Amino acid sequence: MLADYYLYIKAAHLIAVISWMAAMLYLPRLFVYHVAAEKGSVQSETFKVMERRLLRYIGTPAMLITWILGIMLLSANPEIASDGWIHFKLLLVFLLSGFHGACAGWMKKFARDENTKSQKFFRIANEVPTAMMIVIVILAVLKPF
Repeated sequence: MLADYYLYIKAAHLIAVISWMAAMLYLPRLFVYHVAAEKGSVQSETFKVMERRLLRYIGTPAMLITWILGIMLLSANPEIASDGWIHFKLLLVFLLSGFHGACAGWMKKFARDENTKSQKFFRIANEVPTAMMIVIVILAVLKPF
């Protein structure tokens, strides 16, 4: 059955990945701006709402859908399970999921006005998902090993 719908599942997987990446690229940028906002200010409270909604309504659902559809694609294509590129890709997706969890933790600290990280930290953190995404796309498209 999965084979009959493989391309639809793949398209939905890509849509979920794009949505997840949008959240993972934007959330650390919001943190950069949030650091500069005075605690308790209207601006700070607005960032808290934006961060929570981005993660709750876009980021986390997109990550879960990405995983579910990715597992379905792998189940429909079990012969790639022994390829080295898929192992490296899955490692990076696990790491990206960990980064997602770290973002959730940072968001909670901001919500409690307990952030101790700097703008520079979040500027650097903002580059992490981009680097992972580049490597993941190259692995998925080129299947180099």
